[in-house]
Amino acid sequence: MKAAVINGHGGLEVISLAQDLPIPEPGAGEVRLRMKAAALNRLDLFVRVGWPGLNLHLPHVMCADGAGIVDKAGDGVTAFQPGDRVCIDPTIVPPDSPALMTGLENQSRIAILGEHHPGVAAEYVVLPQRNLLKLPDHISFEAAAAAGLVYLTAWHSMITRGGLRAGETVLIVGAGGGVNSASIQIAKLAGCHVTVVGSSADKCLKARELGADVTLNREETPDWAKALYKLTAKQGFDVVVDNVGATTFNDSIRSTRIGGRLLVVGATSGPLVEIDLRQVFFRHMSIIGSTRAPPEDFVKVMILIFDGRLQPVIGAVFPLEDAAQAQATLANSDVFGKVVLTIT
Repeated sequence: MKAAVINGHGGLEVISLAQDLPIPEPGAGEVRLRMKAAALNRLDLFVRVGWPGLNLHLPHVMCADGAGIVDKAGDGVTAFQPGDRVCIDPTIVPPDSPALMTGLENQSRIAILGEHHPGVAAEYVVLPQRNLLKLPDHISFEAAAAAGLVYLTAWHSMITRGGLRAGETVLIVGAGGGVNSASIQIAKLAGCHVTVVGSSADKCLKARELGADVTLNREETPDWAKALYKLTAKQGFDVVVDNVGATTFNDSIRSTRIGGRLLVVGATSGPLVEIDLRQVFFRHMSIIGSTRAPPEDFVKVMILIFDGRLQPVIGAVFPLEDAAQAQATLANSDVFGKVVLTIT
């Protein structure tokens, strides 16, 4: 079978289209999918570059998010049958995990598709049936793939962990990334007033189209934290969402009101930050970190997408054969929303 893979760690040159990988067979409780779409995350860039302790079986299939059609069901599978359209929960929980179905699976021993576990950018993928959800006919495979990890991550951070409430003010640092475009919609769905700091006029415009009430272009206003401090009458925001990391984190702290919350699920610009702790305790602020989401959040988010209350944002679509170009587009931040691969 064909699959988009990395053959080692490095630049875009390590990405290739494998042509002759074996077609996997489902075991008990597993389902084989004929994949139709897969979506990239910045995780794919990090995996390609590598980090100490990341040991992959090469070639390694990329992508955590995807959707497809059930091709074959293993023994004991009762919820799905061949021909079913399905989307994928990208979190793999070991079957012997004591956290299984507790609502705390993402705080236990897990794997993410495309990271420590082979991904879904392939013609065929085998997954546990508990990782699948039936996909209504009106939702495209591309939209379902674009929803996965970023909407789950944003929902768990803002709603489950962050306790977002109607009427609160929310600042989202960054506009174009998948988590940020999801965060804008989730915050508006929760009844919040949303301000977005974007990196260009075009991205600010698209953030407003998603529902942002106020946008600030940091190309025009580099000292955005100072500008927002004045805009909020020196109060700051109830909730600040910062997944950029090193380059913005201290400005995000300064933008958080007294008693507010700073939500963190990533650090795309770097993980090491030096902060003034007085800003934390004098402001009575909470810094709340989270990653991924348990299955119950996956179901909640996907139902909202099925109902049209959340709408995945797709910025670019490439065929599976152009996976390297897709990664380059994502790495260069040349896109607003998700980068999706189609699989035929």
